[in-house]
Amino acid sequence: RSSKINHFMNYKLILLRHGESQWNLENRFTGWVDVELAPKGKLEACKAGELLKKLNININHFFSSYQKRAIDTLKLILNTMRIKEDGIIKAWELNERHYGSLTGLNKDEMKKKLGEEKIHIFRRSWDNPPEPLSKNNPYHPLNIEIYKDVPKEKIPDTESLKDTYNRVIPYFKKNIEKKISENVLVSAHGNSIRSLCKFLFDINNEDITKLEIPTGNPLVLKFDENTKLLNAKYLDEERAKDLIKFS
Repeated sequence: RSSKINHFMNYKLILLRHGESQWNLENRFTGWVDVELAPKGKLEACKAGELLKKLNININHFFSSYQKRAIDTLKLILNTMRIKEDGIIKAWELNERHYGSLTGLNKDEMKKKLGEEKIHIFRRSWDNPPEPLSKNNPYHPLNIEIYKDVPKEKIPDTESLKDTYNRVIPYFKKNIEKKISENVLVSAHGNSIRSLCKFLFDINNEDITKLEIPTGNPLVLKFDENTKLLNAKYLDEERAKDLIKFS
């Protein structure tokens, strides 16, 4: 009987940007730097866990980036849902976009220095990467311990959203897409989630600049048995951002 019931249930992919991080709070470009969750981010993660618990579905697969703000968000969610955290699959391909030479800098200060329009282009455009970050910089991924097992030639000095998309989507197609029928939760970052939304909602290169992803708010995508996307909505409606297609 249970298999018959499951047949009529929609498949779910839940996308989640990590809770507010310490550098979100300080308004700094973070990218591949491995920063902690801020206290508010931990609360956002716990609330996300409560909201997901109310869905009353079995989530069978859990993915996160290599970065602790995404991993810790996912662990707090699983803890809230009373699910063991030993099944988390970590993939550097789901990391945040690399902000190049902007890494670590304050966004408002850079707006004053470079102008609001240029910073908006760097933050939201499709294929305009900032200047590369020096390999000697302590914030360069080559100098961050958690990336020591990532092939050096795969580690970027800077990235556009297009570059981020080109690592996120092949990983998604190979490792996540086929598991949607068993319900999947992905804890990642503003730009890796934007890349997934661009692909799944078929958003064009101009419109993707308008898509913002809120922290710690689960975005639930429902699919039919042919993995055709039916609808998408944020669980915390008060903190939802507009979706390009399913608004």
